[in-house]
Amino acid sequence: MDLKSRTLSNFAELVKTGECKKFKGRLKVGVDLGTANTVLAVVDTANRPIAGISAPSHTIQDGVIVNYFESVQLVTKLKETLEERLGTELLYAAAAIPPGVSEGSVKSIGYVLEGAGFEVTNIVDEPTAASAVLKITDGAVVDVGGGTTGISILKDGKVIYTDDEATGGSHMTMTVAGHYRIPYEEAEVLKTQPEKEAEIFPVIKATVEKMALITEKFLKGYQVPAVYVVGGSSMFTEFTSVFEKRLHLPVYRPVHPLLVTPLGIAYCCQLPELSSKKEVK
Repeated sequence: MDLKSRTLSNFAELVKTGECKKFKGRLKVGVDLGTANTVLAVVDTANRPIAGISAPSHTIQDGVIVNYFESVQLVTKLKETLEERLGTELLYAAAAIPPGVSEGSVKSIGYVLEGAGFEVTNIVDEPTAASAVLKITDGAVVDVGGGTTGISILKDGKVIYTDDEATGGSHMTMTVAGHYRIPYEEAEVLKTQPEKEAEIFPVIKATVEKMALITEKFLKGYQVPAVYVVGGSSMFTEFTSVFEKRLHLPVYRPVHPLLVTPLGIAYCCQLPELSSKKEVK
């Protein structure tokens, strides 16, 4: 197992068990406000995963906060839970947005973190955050979130293009709900059951093909050696093969694709100088 896979597996275990790693010095937090889940990732200054927590959420759609009060409540609750586990106050955090959202939406996401008691030190786009974990210098990172499919294209370690389009996991869920004539919430549960994958994937395959088509459009005019897919909606076994067939490029999915972006957001949290009025305890 390579270093990034081991790091992701370690973080996934922390989220699953609620355990925390021992740490020294200051901590960085990444807040991933998702359409289906909100994840908080905590790392030290060496970007070593220290703690993590996840909870279902439906307060954001396509990068836009649809319920500010509930968003603040949820982030505050998750922050306080982690602080109790860690025995320290979490001061600084970064957030992420789908590429292409409005300036107002960017500010709103920052306000949610501030409302929960964080000092916001950075807001990055989601695929770029993911690329920080994947250590990609050349290629395309496609973040298939609950509401959008976003892309960052990197060359020589620099992001040269970002974009997104409103097709994501929620569209898969709506397709499942319509096919089985069940409520959206039931369809979401059904969609994420591994034992049902062989039955469900043919139902949502057309949506995955649309995501691949969106990615092909984004890549037009760019030469990339490979595509890396992240996000919870990419977890289906056949997801990468659909993309490869459309793009005629190698497509890779890391372990725990749902957790790549939140961990990358924490990596992107920029700590202020220690002369700041807020010092580590």
